[in-house]
Amino acid sequence: MLRVAVVGSGPSGVYAAQTLVQQREVPGVRVDVLDRLPAPYGLVRYGVAPDHEKIKSLQGSLRTVLEDERIRFLGNVEVGGERLSTGRLLELYHAVVYCVGAARDRMLGIPGEELIGVHSATAFVSWYSGHPDAAAEVFDLPGVDSAVVVGAGNVAVDVTRILARGTAELAPTDMPQPALGALADSGVRRVAMVARRGPSQGRFTTKELRELGTLPGVDVGTDPAELALDPVYADPVAAAALPAVARRNLEVLRGWAGPGPGDAPRRIALRFYLRPMEILGGPDGRVTGMRFERTAPDGSGGVTGTGVHEDIDAQLVLRSVGYRGVPLAGLPFDSGRGTVPHAAGRVLRAGRASVGEYVAGWIKRGPTGVIGTNRPCAKETVSSLLQDAGALARRDLPGDPLDALRAAGLRPVRWPGWLAIEAAEADLGRSLGRRSVKIPDWQGLLGAAGPL
Repeated sequence: MLRVAVVGSGPSGVYAAQTLVQQREVPGVRVDVLDRLPAPYGLVRYGVAPDHEKIKSLQGSLRTVLEDERIRFLGNVEVGGERLSTGRLLELYHAVVYCVGAARDRMLGIPGEELIGVHSATAFVSWYSGHPDAAAEVFDLPGVDSAVVVGAGNVAVDVTRILARGTAELAPTDMPQPALGALADSGVRRVAMVARRGPSQGRFTTKELRELGTLPGVDVGTDPAELALDPVYADPVAAAALPAVARRNLEVLRGWAGPGPGDAPRRIALRFYLRPMEILGGPDGRVTGMRFERTAPDGSGGVTGTGVHEDIDAQLVLRSVGYRGVPLAGLPFDSGRGTVPHAAGRVLRAGRASVGEYVAGWIKRGPTGVIGTNRPCAKETVSSLLQDAGALARRDLPGDPLDALRAAGLRPVRWPGWLAIEAAEADLGRSLGRRSVKIPDWQGLLGAAGPL
């Protein structure tokens, strides 16, 4: 029997586990899915906006996989720490597949990022999604009238929408009560989502973009002069050559061109061709705005500075300019790419495949693609693992890894513990007159899981 550990219970990890137990080349595979958190599903639970219930419903299909009798969920298990090194983990399993994602956001690299009121979109998403690591985050939303979101991807659209959305639409979600209360007291009236390049180069999907125009009590506008800077905006031939999503995005943005009616209590402005130069602050160390340089197309798909600057008022700045993988102690790491070096998913050490160690998901390919992209990525990695299965299975294992984890002082949360957390969140929601509400802190999650 081949025993495999999958580190990470997000989509890439679950798809890897599913592929391992459903394949027929190597019978009798058993998989332990380990996660640092007590709860499964990764970014589907802690990264998908709470008002995107259709995407969050993917938890149902992930759940079906994790309930397979050949798969065991072990939460609250940190790999790479003092109690469980990567080397020790490989002693306990024939193979280990690392699906640990890309946990760090990219910095802007400009003056003022240390000011009070400047945050990563990652931190904001984690806070309103109830990630236990973000329980201590503080967002002074009652003191904010204007916010700037830097970025042009779906995460930037998500945080812009949450800032502008009313609490009546958020109350039916599983958003933690403290975050819901803070957003209810929010003073945000204006949100500027700012991109360095043009509208045809936005990385958001059309569905996400259109949602901004459906928010009750919110005006959405774009600057016609900024749209016109895009070489393809007024060129039907060039526009026809764009990918379908970019064409649709341009049409949506064209419909928002102009100042807008201006009578709604909140407004979103989508800005383009503005490069962040500096975050401005007051004498109290708090952010007061951002300075941008006007950019222009350089004819090669990039932009060049024009020397013209514009300041935008803001008491809150959220940067959303991408993610990076972080090193995991004991694994090789390419700091330039933010990934683990690999060949078809096999971890490379000094250029050679490390027998028994594999990667899948963002830590393998970088933060690209959508949730579904993780499925073929995981299949490629599992294919490599199965090709190595003959050599891997020759090694004898010391026994049930769960015993070794407990002996090391770890307290794994097994599937019944996760079900107990789910039940506690449902009870919490009922007590608040809402549906299931996330428990947002470590103590609460582990307490709800019961004896470990």
